[in-house]
Amino acid sequence: MPAEKVALVTGANKGIGFAVARQLGEQGIVVLVGARDEVLGKQAAGALAGDGIAAEPLRLDVTDPASVAEAAAAIERRHGRLDILVNNAGVAGGFTGAPSEATAADLREVYETNVFGVVTVTHAMLPLLRRSPAGRIVNLSSHTASLTLTAAPGSPLAGLNMIAYQSSKTALNAVTVAYAKELRETPIKVNAALPGVVATDINHHRGHRTPAEGAGIAVRLALLDEAGPSGQCLADEGPVPW
Repeated sequence: MPAEKVALVTGANKGIGFAVARQLGEQGIVVLVGARDEVLGKQAAGALAGDGIAAEPLRLDVTDPASVAEAAAAIERRHGRLDILVNNAGVAGGFTGAPSEATAADLREVYETNVFGVVTVTHAMLPLLRRSPAGRIVNLSSHTASLTLTAAPGSPLAGLNMIAYQSSKTALNAVTVAYAKELRETPIKVNAALPGVVATDINHHRGHRTPAEGAGIAVRLALLDEAGPSGQCLADEGPVPW
């Protein structure tokens, strides 16, 4: 029998990440519950295991290169490879003012997790993903990252102007394209998933979608077959313009 697939989900102790971990686990995949807080990670993995899901806690702070390196080494020891990486961990940051009032430090606070953290984790996990017959990388982005949608005067998103969060996710989209281009001739597919407005801590639970609903597109991209796309920005309704 083929070996079970192994998936790492960052920020998986709550919200969309926890829902992604659950849905992947329900497909028979071994899920590594990445969490910055070791206690919360163990609790989340325990909750999944209690429902019959093969879940393992993995301490992982995406903003700490040493933590990421330790996590990659742990995955290599336990499993020898990685089949799926879902870069879910993200923050909104504390800045809520006008763009003209923002400082580089305000943006850096958000970029450390939403952009640099993704690069750090992906860099560390790619050697393990290359050992998979069909590696998949899914980056959790946002409709608010779309320059096309947010710049159009008549768009429902035209009124949003959150410089730190939105620009970080736009940068993440560019990072997604860059990885997809490099890995085009390999079995690894890289895509951006847009979960919609989900009720999570990041928006004080004001979203109209549940974490389970938001997780759907990320799970779909994590399970793409060989004919699936790479280098695309996708939501439940289909491709979303960059």
